[in-house]
This record gives sequence, structure tokens and C-alpha cells, in this order.
Amino acid sequence: MEILLTILHYVVCVFLIAVIMLQAGKGADVGAAFGAGGSQTLFGPRGAATLLTKVTAVAALLFLGTSIGLVQLSKGPNSGSVFEKVPVPITETRPAVPAPAPETKP
Repeated sequence: MEILLTILHYVVCVFLIAVIMLQAGKGADVGAAFGAGGSQTLFGPRGAATLLTKVTAVAALLFLGTSIGLVQLSKGPNSGSVFEKVPVPITETRPAVPAPAPETKP
């Protein structure tokens, strides 16, 4: 099951990268670099969601789901924090030895 989910995770990852790279950036025109045709909004005008935008959202959700699934499958009886596997050093504590009194010269 874990191997199948890992393979699906890799396929979704490559697909997500490909879909993101296919999308055109906002203001991708040459004139947009010099301020022509730009919008006064912060991130540019928001148009209707294209098919690539919807496919990207679905691929991102699949990627998130496979990531969470792999984390849940990787939890086993021997898993846990790395710090739990490190032995705690036993240190012996002793009371502090008082410093000798300074000598006074008469």
C-alpha cells in the first residue's frame, strides 16, 4: 500500500509541476514590464478560472492528500522522535566542596 501511494505521489508531483509550468503568468506581455496595460490592483486583474487553474487546484489537493497519507503510513511501532531513541546520559551529582578560607597575614 505504501509503495502504491508513493508512486501515486510522484506521479501527482510531476503532473503538478507540468501544469504549473504550462500556465501563463499574470501580465506576461512584454509591455507589462514597462507598465503598459497594467492594472491598479495589487496582484492584477482576476479573470475567470481557466481549465488549467482548476486542474492545478485538484492536483494540489491530491498532492496534499498523498503527502498526509504517506505520513500516516510511515507511523509504525518503532517510529517516533529521534530524541526518544538517544540514551540519556547519567551524570553523578555531588555536593559542592567549599573553597578553603583565604589566609590572612598578620
